Amino acid sequence: MNASHGFFSPVPPYALSSAAFRFRALASLAGRAPLGGPREVALATYLVARLVDDCVPEKQLPVTAREERSTAARGWLANIALPAPVRTALTKLAESTAHGTDIGHTLASVITATSSYLDAAARTELDRLARSFAK
Repeated sequence: MNASHGFFSPVPPYALSSAAFRFRALASLAGRAPLGGPREVALATYLVARLVDDCVPEKQLPVTAREERSTAARGWLANIALPAPVRTALTKLAESTAHGTDIGHTLASVITATSSYLDAAARTELDRLARSFAK
């Protein structure tokens, strides 16, 4: 039997589709970074980047979900060891995701505050995310 006759599908019906993983470079950096400051910064940046990604106009979550996630993220950020400028920038960005206000400008301050902790690939992911709010 031949797949071109429609008898076989190219993917078995029980196969799972590949999951799209947002911010692969940030997650990878968090996994490689030494315990302490660099890892905490990478994890916190990853968390807030996911919040921001869910505010992109084409796929924006409902306000109630964004508010709940923002509150939870700010609580988590308050309880981890982060340098003060990074904590402030990430907390402000998490707050801005609740109502979708001033995200582009606040994300730019996060990029500045975290740049010395992130590698080029992670910074590129954040820059790409910032461009989605520059439109």
